[in-house]
This record gives sequence, C-alpha cells and structure tokens, in this order.
Amino acid sequence: MLICLDTDYRDPRAQCAYVLFDSWEAADPVQVNCVQVEQVAPYEPGAFYKRELPGLLQALAAVDVPLEAILIDAYVWLDEGRGGLGWYLYEALEQKIPVVGIAKTQFRPAEKVAIPVLRGESKNPLWVTAIGMEVAFAAEKVQEMAGEFRIPEMLKLVDGRCREWVV
Repeated sequence: MLICLDTDYRDPRAQCAYVLFDSWEAADPVQVNCVQVEQVAPYEPGAFYKRELPGLLQALAAVDVPLEAILIDAYVWLDEGRGGLGWYLYEALEQKIPVVGIAKTQFRPAEKVAIPVLRGESKNPLWVTAIGMEVAFAAEKVQEMAGEFRIPEMLKLVDGRCREWVV
C-alpha cells in the first residue's frame, strides 16, 4: 500500500489528509481521510518540518496497513546532505518506510538532489527526491502514476481533500 499526505493550515490549526492506494499506477484510492491538528507551530523559514511533521505523523498513526512508501508534497533533500521535510519524516519513522518528495516548484538549483519529471503536456517538471529507495526509481514511479496531466491523480486528490474542512 502507498500513501500520499498533504496539509492545509488555518492557524492555529491544520488538517492533514491522506490517500491510500494499492499501486503506483492506481487510478482510484483505497481510502481517503483527514486528521485534525489542533495546534501547529508557527511558520519558521528553513524549519518547515517543525510545522508540518506532527500532522503527518498523526495521519500516519491513523493508518494500520503496511506501507511501501510515503509520498509528500515537499522535498526530502534541500541540498546535498541537508534534509528537508521528507528526511525528517523518514527519521521520525526510524528509517522504516521510504519517503518520496514530489515538489511542484524548484528549490534553489534542485538538480543536485532532485530528478525533474515531466508529465502530460507540461513543460514544467515535478521535482522528485527520495530516501529509503533510489531517487531514479522514485522518479520513474512518479512518471507512471495515474493521471494524464502534470500532477498525478492521487496527489490532486489529497491536495483537494486537505482543503475541504469540515468544521
């Protein structure tokens, strides 16, 4: 099973959505759900993980199936040797589940740590980073994900779901 995670903020709260799916090529989810995070850390430049990581861990705690990989809308690596949100998540999970970062925007010159992936007709790549699996394999799998446009269907689904607050 694979999982995509994404978070939306309405300070001081956040809502973290997750989408479970059974293969990289899956067009339909197995489960879609959200968890509420009552208190998030304030935004701190260069320390995004402090704000985002608790919600991701809370969402993962709600899932009781073995995971092949976790996909997030962020970078695993920011620079060579400098971890991003994905690295912090991997470490928090005791390096047991691979993490794939799929970023929509380029962070600095990302070519040293990320593989650009073009999907559909887009000329604007997704930036794929990974830990716990080879980044080239992760990029190939992102390329194969369902959806004919730039953003894979499972990522679109989790992005939309995290913004649908039920208050």
